[in-house]
Amino acid sequence: MPDLTELARTTLARNRFMVLGTVDPSGRPRVSPVWFSLVNHRVAYWLSSPDAHHSRNIQERPDVSMVVFSSSADPHTGQAVYLEATAGRVPEDELEEACAEAFNDVDDELSYTSESLRDEPFVLYRARVTASEIHVRGRDFGDGSGSDQRVPVRL
Repeated sequence: MPDLTELARTTLARNRFMVLGTVDPSGRPRVSPVWFSLVNHRVAYWLSSPDAHHSRNIQERPDVSMVVFSSSADPHTGQAVYLEATAGRVPEDELEEACAEAFNDVDDELSYTSESLRDEPFVLYRARVTASEIHVRGRDFGDGSGSDQRVPVRL
């Protein structure tokens, strides 16, 4: 069995989109694909309109779920990392430092500063990871069940 922590970190590093799961005020789940930047495997950043459905959901309920995986992987070959986090809009007084952190390893055309965001219709969101799991395929798990499982990992 591979080192699951390293496998999770590699999966996170190789993918730029995540599926963000939120819950609306009526309790209905909502999932949204978003481009993200991950810092130290523990803090995810993304840009979004504060009027987007998922952004409004986060304002009401900051607990979110995220899954990161390669959508182009062939069946039975892909990996996924599941994250639980507490999310929110980055406060104005933290924006300069958060932008520097979020866009540190990002191509210039995708990078933003606190100044450049002032002219944009979207804002910076941050999610602090509270729990993480990796998807382990049944044939790789070695317990004989053949069932895929989520295994907790410490990132």
